[in-house]
Amino acid sequence: MKTGHFGRYLDVSLTKRSINDYQIPDEWYQKFLGGRGIGARIMLEELEPGIDPLGPDNIIVFATGPLQGLSIPGGGRHLLMAKSPKTNGISGSYVGGFLGQQLGKSGYDGIIIRGASPEPKYLVLKDGKANIKDATELWGCDTATTENKIRKKEGDVRVASIGLAGENLVKFSCVIHDKNRAAGRPGFGAVMGSKKLKAVAVSGNRSKKVHEPNLLSNTRKEFTKTLYTTKSDSLGKYGTSGGVMALNERGILPTKNFKLGEFEDAEKISGQTIYDKILKHRDTCNSCPIRCKRTVSTKFNGEEVRPEYGGPEYETVAAFGSLCMNSDLNAIALANQKCNQHGLDTISTGVTIAFLIEASEKNLLDYEIEWGDSKKIVDLVDRIANRQGVGDRLAEGIDKLEQELNSNFAMQIKGQEVPMHEPRGKKGLGISYATTPRGANHMEGIHDTQLEQEPLAPELGVSESIDRFRFEGKARVMKIFEDLRSFTNSLILCAFTTDMVGNNYSFETVRKFIKAVTGNELDSEGMLTIGERNYLLLKLLSSQEGHTSSRDRLPKRFYQSLKNGAAEGESIPQEKLQQMLDKYYEYRGYDQYGPTDRKLRDLNLAEFTNRLNR
Repeated sequence: MKTGHFGRYLDVSLTKRSINDYQIPDEWYQKFLGGRGIGARIMLEELEPGIDPLGPDNIIVFATGPLQGLSIPGGGRHLLMAKSPKTNGISGSYVGGFLGQQLGKSGYDGIIIRGASPEPKYLVLKDGKANIKDATELWGCDTATTENKIRKKEGDVRVASIGLAGENLVKFSCVIHDKNRAAGRPGFGAVMGSKKLKAVAVSGNRSKKVHEPNLLSNTRKEFTKTLYTTKSDSLGKYGTSGGVMALNERGILPTKNFKLGEFEDAEKISGQTIYDKILKHRDTCNSCPIRCKRTVSTKFNGEEVRPEYGGPEYETVAAFGSLCMNSDLNAIALANQKCNQHGLDTISTGVTIAFLIEASEKNLLDYEIEWGDSKKIVDLVDRIANRQGVGDRLAEGIDKLEQELNSNFAMQIKGQEVPMHEPRGKKGLGISYATTPRGANHMEGIHDTQLEQEPLAPELGVSESIDRFRFEGKARVMKIFEDLRSFTNSLILCAFTTDMVGNNYSFETVRKFIKAVTGNELDSEGMLTIGERNYLLLKLLSSQEGHTSSRDRLPKRFYQSLKNGAAEGESIPQEKLQQMLDKYYEYRGYDQYGPTDRKLRDLNLAEFTNRLNR
């Protein structure tokens, strides 16, 4: 057995009802490490361009990296990868909780699921053995009921399942883990629904071989102590929603479908108010001392909000709150619960509802809803999941509805709804939004507000602080930090445990983990090269689907000025965006079609030269 991995994926065909091993070449682990890299490399090997994302030819990959299964803080995560019905390109979704730890101990580094079943099924991987089982009685169940029934039958397994939204092929449905952790954004709930795959259940009792067990143990203890000391009293206490007030004060809290950057009722939906009013417990992911996850208990409109469904994080609070001008925290908590029950992405659902409210305001749709109507906002979550009435049109995505209505205020990029981060007050973020192969995504690199501190990351060649409103110099910096994030996404480490800048810069520790587990000694250049290589694979996959640089655009609203708050008057003019993108692609070594053959050779990927149709 190699150190840090098992050397194989489970290969499941739902069409053939077959289960086999898929051997991963040793070279792949050396070049791509794991996670994003191995997942994308499998996609390049196995997936034909042009296939229907909701057809049987699509595959979905559950991937781990070398650090899963080892109880490392921030390592309780895994990756899902497939062709997205949202963007029509290959995308990935990262999710925490506890299934990643079990998959990392399963005897497999991941799972490949092919084909489709005519009847509902679930997959169980337990004690190194896998079976495809009947899920007829589970079809139509919400995610918590599904998990409870599977655990009653299979024992102490961790469950990833879809709800009604995935069964009904809602384009922004997601896969829910542990009842309240979402592999969200690209619509993978619909991919599983199209395969009639209700759930995946995993438990593991196998141990990876590691290169230096003592170094691993000591580094893990040191890292755990550091995270507890630096983050448990801030991020841990108030969760990700603890940043609501700071964003509001900076004028970059998305409000009224991104028309505004300041919400007058921001305090009512803040992490501090959640802590004071509705918090039941602080939850966590496997082996993490921060405990930033929320479980809440409250009521709205006669319905109970139950702790088992977790609680709203920042993205959810902003999407159902300020974006829709809704200050009712209880309604937001119930909307979050319903999204977790049905398996809906909270960001996309909130942005979709905000679009509907503005369309109603402009009399473009025969549906009446006003800003801040908390009852109708919550009701729409059910309507979307069940494809009832206007919910059926919304379930297809606002990119389709925008075309129907001939409107210009749908906040989406490449079909993916924009997350709750305002690029007009973070100019470099606009580069990531426009260029990422995953559509609008806020977890591809770094946020400009992080670049305003000192020290930054001298070992990466970024030392001096950079103003968040500045355009100049952002292309180079964003490329560097996207490569760094791609590296951590290949390890599948949590972004909240891996500080990319500042006094708590953590990548010397991350490299210690890699040495302890795999024996590989990386310097800063080595980790950035792996990150760049793996980002390129995702871009190559996207380019094969016909995504050229002509699609690298922002919603028109971002070209216009913000109308209030500390960032009032800020915009990203098209010509400024294009100047940043030209520089960015120059640093990347891409042309309008994607990675050049020269860049492929530079990154030891010569086997993919001449792959793109230029």
